[in-house]
Amino acid sequence: MSVKVRKNIKMSVLNNYTDDFLQAAKEAHTYRSMRHICTPEASHVEIAGPAQTRDVLLLASNSYLDLCNEPELKQTAAEAVLKWGTGSGGARLTTGNKTPHEELEKTLANFKGEEAAITFGTGYMANVGTVSALCSKQVHRDGSISECIVFSDELNHASIIDGIRLSKAKCYVYKHNDMVDLQHAIDEARTILTKEQLATTRYLIVTDAVFSMDGDLANLPELQKIAKANNCLLMIDEAHSTGVLGKTGRGLAEHFNDKGIPCDHADVTLGTLSKSIGCEGGFVVGKQNLIDFLRNKARSFIFSTAMSPAMAQAAANNLKFIEQHPERVQQLQENVKFFCDALVKAGAVPTSSRLAENQESAIVPIVIGDEAAALRASAALQEKGILIPAIRYPTVAKGQARLRASLMASHSREDLEKAAKAIADVLKGN
Repeated sequence: MSVKVRKNIKMSVLNNYTDDFLQAAKEAHTYRSMRHICTPEASHVEIAGPAQTRDVLLLASNSYLDLCNEPELKQTAAEAVLKWGTGSGGARLTTGNKTPHEELEKTLANFKGEEAAITFGTGYMANVGTVSALCSKQVHRDGSISECIVFSDELNHASIIDGIRLSKAKCYVYKHNDMVDLQHAIDEARTILTKEQLATTRYLIVTDAVFSMDGDLANLPELQKIAKANNCLLMIDEAHSTGVLGKTGRGLAEHFNDKGIPCDHADVTLGTLSKSIGCEGGFVVGKQNLIDFLRNKARSFIFSTAMSPAMAQAAANNLKFIEQHPERVQQLQENVKFFCDALVKAGAVPTSSRLAENQESAIVPIVIGDEAAALRASAALQEKGILIPAIRYPTVAKGQARLRASLMASHSREDLEKAAKAIADVLKGN
């Protein structure tokens, strides 16, 4: 009887905590629920409803090149499962390292123009493992200790933030894409260090390449100048730029070089296999010694079961497909320009907007502000057959709720024009 009472007390405490949190979320219009999509990821999907399924235009996918449902790639993935089975059976450092993992890492390094690559179970794990490994306190062979100071853009992804927290490194958050504020933060950080600390402290600047909620780009050329001038390492997360930016989808450095702005690779380049590449997993590319270091230091790599070899093979095949079909990347970029222009013409954004000229990533935010209003707009669009989610706090700042449209290479001009008009109509209350 006493055991039962204790259980009830524990459950009461848990219920009080969870119920209070959930009720507060509902009142603030930040409560989250999931849609049931019952068809593969593609430009059009079906959402299961109480009575029937409904076809909708998907303007919410990170599968920017629409490779998840590509017939040729599905067939090669199925063949990989038949050959390699459904799981890896262990961590990469025990029994999980299979031929497809080796092939994927070679393909990634070649695609990104780097010496070597290492893969993780997810992009989130890649960031958490890499940042915490690079920024944690280091005890050297002679017994000396060195620490790291991190400079992080205020709009960086949660996985970068969590990696910094896990490392316990001192962190300065600089204003979004503000190079003056970044330099100020670096100068400020050094004023509080002793002479000995100045000689041993490591510095890391870390930033998203494409910011996932605003869709704007990091200023890689200026970041590289600041990093070089201040002896900082530079790390960029190319989750939303690989397969999207540059003539061949190589990412942020290619994008700037295409514009005639000389740009090198960052010291550490991270990315994901789950967006443009259309599979699962995360990766880091760079110098061989960086990859060797992460293999021996990154806890999310060492202590995790490897991704299934079939998925690794599928990712390698998908990446090769992107290499062989740069026109898919270019079609995506053309769709972005067309959609932004259509939004302006339809009146979904001010006619004075330079959105069509300035937008370069596949993420197009339409800021509404109020959380409840954003939810209503998203629901109204779904009723019109268009799926665009409402993004709310804490994903974005309070009062910055938005519709976050993300485009695919396979969207037709008709799809995009229809969506732009529907968005304008909903925002005007039609």
